[in-house]
Amino acid sequence: MATPKTYVTNIELDHNSPVPLYHQIAEPIKELILDGTIPAGAKLEDELSMASRLGVSRPTARRALQALVDLRLVVRKRAVGTIVAPKEIHRQVRLSSLYDDLKQTGQKPTTEVISYEEVSPDEEVSADLRLDKDAKVIKVVRLRLANGEPLAIMTNYLPLEVAPSEKELRSGGLYDAIRRNGDEVFSAQQTISARKARTEEAETLQEPRGAAILTLRRISYNRSGTPIEIGDHVYRASRYKFTISL
Repeated sequence: MATPKTYVTNIELDHNSPVPLYHQIAEPIKELILDGTIPAGAKLEDELSMASRLGVSRPTARRALQALVDLRLVVRKRAVGTIVAPKEIHRQVRLSSLYDDLKQTGQKPTTEVISYEEVSPDEEVSADLRLDKDAKVIKVVRLRLANGEPLAIMTNYLPLEVAPSEKELRSGGLYDAIRRNGDEVFSAQQTISARKARTEEAETLQEPRGAAILTLRRISYNRSGTPIEIGDHVYRASRYKFTISL
């Protein structure tokens, strides 16, 4: 494995300023990480080098790096150093697909269809979709990746008449596919919660066993108020957060 490039940031400190020195160090580095100048995976200089170069105490340099850790912009790895973390994905809670949200924020979304099958739904799914007793649904399980990294496992249940094909779901978002097939998601009811990942989920999402994950259950309706989709999704809490405007 190649050694990550070490970034040394040119910072001018004002020792007469009321702004703490650690903050004067952390802020410029934070901005360079956020605008992509210092990329994910890059290594920052260690606290000893930083303290010597900038003429500050080692505890001040350590506190500056810790401030970046607290913001989840960097991680400190034993025997490796301080590494810039992958960008978290912040998703505004709204009626849109994860695929579209990732594209709009400059990410590169891809999809792996884990399974696609016609099944008899359980009582809860059948009731939520208002189906007849013997009706079947399409159950599709997908892994959504952002820039090649696993982000979410998405399980969806769709009535046969609105379900896109497996091929459509491999190349785009669910809601776009539904629109192309003549229907549209107009409103939804959803619940967001959190729990620990099951073993298989943790392996698929490349998280430690028992890691925290976010869950979302959404029932979507078309313009006439007919339920046309149920989504049971799990997201990596280490890479993903929802934002809600009230």
